Amino acid sequence: MLRRRNIIIIAVVLAFVAGIAGTLLLRRGRPPKAARLLPSADAYIYIDLVPLRTAGLFKNSPSTVDPEYAQFVHDTGFQFERDLDEAAFAVHLPPPVAANANSPPETRYSEVFVGRFDNAKLADYLRKTAASSKPYRSTLIYSIPLPGRTVRVVVLNQAMVAASNTESELAIDEIIDRNDNTFTGRGPDLLRRYYRNIPLATVAWAVARTAPAGQQGNARYEMPGGFDLFFPPDTVIVAALRYLGSIEFQADAFTPTHEDAQRVSDQLNAFLAVARTVEIRAQAGDPDLKAFFDSISVTQFADHMELKATIPPGFVKKIVSEPPVETLGASPPVAPEKKQSTEAKKKVRRQK
Repeated sequence: MLRRRNIIIIAVVLAFVAGIAGTLLLRRGRPPKAARLLPSADAYIYIDLVPLRTAGLFKNSPSTVDPEYAQFVHDTGFQFERDLDEAAFAVHLPPPVAANANSPPETRYSEVFVGRFDNAKLADYLRKTAASSKPYRSTLIYSIPLPGRTVRVVVLNQAMVAASNTESELAIDEIIDRNDNTFTGRGPDLLRRYYRNIPLATVAWAVARTAPAGQQGNARYEMPGGFDLFFPPDTVIVAALRYLGSIEFQADAFTPTHEDAQRVSDQLNAFLAVARTVEIRAQAGDPDLKAFFDSISVTQFADHMELKATIPPGFVKKIVSEPPVETLGASPPVAPEKKQSTEAKKKVRRQK
C-alpha cells in the first residue's frame, strides 16, 4: 500500500514538472505579448526595462527636465523612467521613392507600452489633446495631429497602451484586432519565424529584414571610420542584449545563400581587424577595451553568420560616466586665461 502511494506521488510530481516544462518550452518560442500585438512591419525592437531598473540604471535621472515632458508627467501621472516596464516597436520602412515625388517618404512607427498608468488621468489627457476620436470594436482610437502626420493612440487595458503614426489606420486597427483575439498567437510572421533565435534572459532585442530581391540592391550600413557594410536582399538580422554581470551582445545575419553569409563574415572580419588596430593603438593599456575587442568573434554557419561580444562592466561605466572629450579639452584653458587677465589688471592698477 505504501509503495503504491509513493508511485502515485512520484507520478503526480513528474506530471507537474512536465506541465511546467511544456509551458516554458511553449513560451520560449513566443515573443512577449507586447511584441505579439505589433502589426506587420519591416523591423521589430523590444526592451524589458524591469531588470534594467532593478540594476539601478535609472537611479541617476537628469536634474533638468524638458518643460513639455514635465507637463506630460503632471497631466498623465506617467513617468517613463519610473512607470514603464516594457516597450515594443514596429518599424515601417517607406516605399521606394518615385522619380516625380515632391518629398521622400518617411519611416513610420507603431508602439506598444506596458506599465503602470493612471487611467483616469490618461483618458482625460487624450480627450484634451486629440483632435478627434472614434470607436473601433470595443476600443476608442484617439487621433492627435502633429506636423506632417497623425498619431493614433489606444488604451488596450489598464496596463497597456498602443500608438502608431502610420499614414493609414490599418496598423492601429491590426494592434486592436490582435489584442481582442483570445489567442494572440506568436505575433507577426517575421517574429514567428525568427524569435526562436533570440537567447534566453535577453533584456533587449531586434529583428529586421532587408528589402526583398528586386525592390532594391544590397542594404548598406555605414560603420565607424567610413567603412561600409552590405547585406544582401532578403537578409534577416537578429540582435540581442543580455545582462549577466557583463553585457553580452549577439547578432545573427540569416542570408539567402551560403555565399552571402561568407561575404558578410568577410566584411565583418575585415572591419574588426581595422577597428582592433586603431582602437588598441589609441587606448593602449586599457584592460576593459582590450577585453571587449578580444571577446568579439565572428562565426559562419550554413545559412547565417553570428557575431558575439562581451562588454565588461568597467567599459560600460567609462562610457556612461566619463564626460565628452571635447569638454575636457576645452574647459581647462578658460579658467587660467581669466585668472591671468585679472592678475594683469591688478598689476596695472598698482603701477598706476
